Order: sequence, then C-alpha cells, then structure tokens
Amino acid sequence: MENALIGGLLIGVTASLLLLIKGRIFGVTGIVAGLLQKPDHDSWWRFAIVMGLMTGSAMMYLIDPTWFDYKFQTNLPSMALAGFLVGFGTRLGSGCTSGHGVCGLPRFSLRSLIATTIFMLTAMATVFLRGEF
Repeated sequence: MENALIGGLLIGVTASLLLLIKGRIFGVTGIVAGLLQKPDHDSWWRFAIVMGLMTGSAMMYLIDPTWFDYKFQTNLPSMALAGFLVGFGTRLGSGCTSGHGVCGLPRFSLRSLIATTIFMLTAMATVFLRGEF
C-alpha cells in the first residue's frame, strides 16, 4: 500500500511541476509521441521524463525484484494486439490515462471526465468478461 502511495505522490508532483514549469500536461503517450515524431530543441524535457521512467523502473527492480514478479496468462500475439488497441485508443481519445486521469480531471476538463469514465468502464468490463476478479 505504501508503495502505491509513494508512486501516486511522485506522479502528482511530477505532473504539477511539468504544468507549472513548462505549461505542459503530463500525458505519457503524448510525451513519447512528441519525442519520436518531432524532436526539436525543446525535446529535452520529454527525453528527461522518458529516461526518468526507465531509470526509476530499473531502480525499483534493483531494490526489490519481487515487485516485478508477474506471470502473464496470455500469449504474445494477444499482448501485441492489446498494445495496439491501447495505442489506437489513446489516439482516438486524444490522450492516455495519465493525461486525462491525472491531469485533466484536476483541471475539471469535461473531455477528460468522459475519457476517464470510458477507460474505467472498459477496464471493469474486460476484467468481468475475462473472469479475473
């Protein structure tokens, strides 16, 4: 529980600082897409965030590898299809869960409220239909 609390606080602080310092939304999909599609002189902050996510994950693994113990119960083609659908959905919804849920909801964005509600209902339906609760 405390790990989730610490992680949530770090995400909130990072999102707030990015909005205050750069005036940008902490939407990870948009950050990565901007880095890959149109790198320019202002891409340093995108690169820093992506590197921070990867470095932070590596550090967490070094601290306690058991946090990463998970046995996938599906095959690689299914996971690839799921990844494609997530990517398609983030483009269709004009953002991902971090952009809409973490940054859009606190700004009282109606679009983010609708998108986050759809994300959550879809996730609940998927878990229910797969019987993994």
